Amino acid sequence: MMFDLPDSETLYAALLARDETYEGRAYVGVTSTGIFCRLSCPARKPKRENCQFHATPGACIEAGFRPCKRCTPLAAAAGEDPMVQQLLAALEKRPAYRWREADVARMGFDPSTVRRSFRRHFGMTFLEMARQRRLREGFTTLKAGEPVIAAQIEAGFESPSAFRAAFARLTGLAPGSFRQDALLLADWIDTPLGAMIAVSCPHRLHLLEFADRKALPREMARLQSSQPGGIGFGRPAPTQQVAEELQRYFSGDSARFETPIALHGSAFHREVWDYLRAIPAGETRSYSQIAQELGRPSSSRAVARANGSNQLALVVPCHRVLSADGNLTGYGGGLWRKQRLIEIEADLAKRARPQAVSTQ
Repeated sequence: MMFDLPDSETLYAALLARDETYEGRAYVGVTSTGIFCRLSCPARKPKRENCQFHATPGACIEAGFRPCKRCTPLAAAAGEDPMVQQLLAALEKRPAYRWREADVARMGFDPSTVRRSFRRHFGMTFLEMARQRRLREGFTTLKAGEPVIAAQIEAGFESPSAFRAAFARLTGLAPGSFRQDALLLADWIDTPLGAMIAVSCPHRLHLLEFADRKALPREMARLQSSQPGGIGFGRPAPTQQVAEELQRYFSGDSARFETPIALHGSAFHREVWDYLRAIPAGETRSYSQIAQELGRPSSSRAVARANGSNQLALVVPCHRVLSADGNLTGYGGGLWRKQRLIEIEADLAKRARPQAVSTQ
């Protein structure tokens, strides 16, 4: 069953206490190890800044985490279902194999029943789970500078076209379209809230998004089409700078982002984004308030669209915008991330305020 996750402070306290009341309802992904666990896992507890919480094992897998071998969250989520347990064991035995429904049928299971069971237990199908596991290996190989064929083999794809299609669904670009002589270079940045993709030229940062953002493929394709030289893999100076600034941000040291940026949008979009960058960390605004302060009181919806078109997460802090009633709304990186970013900045602002001096 899906349910709304409580705030990360509550979940981290439950993790420290090994609280079994969240069994099957919340999971923790540990960014320092790439593993996800049940909150009741007996393993040594991670630091809070290395934790991200998800409602289902499927969400953890989509965020790039592997299941813990100690608390076996997949087996726990499957309960006593022998069909699911047997398929999980088969996947563990052959993680690089390209599983098909025919394989499921040969094991004596009805594919439609398997699909329903896996969605109920994990929030994703068995075939989706297997594909996510293989793709991650392929991405790692490409980033290391290996050819597409090596990445395809490492990911367990028998067909080059199938690997290219799967890669393109995530990034919006076929793996072979990444060029060695490109002006724009893409790289992965690990953060406590999940992997981010940064794209920079030698002088400016053009894109910074969480890797699981649904709009990322469209943004990458649009960026590539706007640059004659295409996109390659690499880490220019702006990407290195923003990676260091992100590390300071998530460590609770600073919310300042001074990396030079390129803003791809209309004049009105850039006006909204400039306003967002002026909102102090620890403060929020509403769409209507921004429209009023920009002298366009009837443009709340246009402000919301500009907010949603931002492709420089955190650097242009669109997460600092709430609905008029103060509720979280409209964040492409996920509302759970928006909540955590607001919490991080509230802590930063609290520490930055001068302490009152006693007169006694």
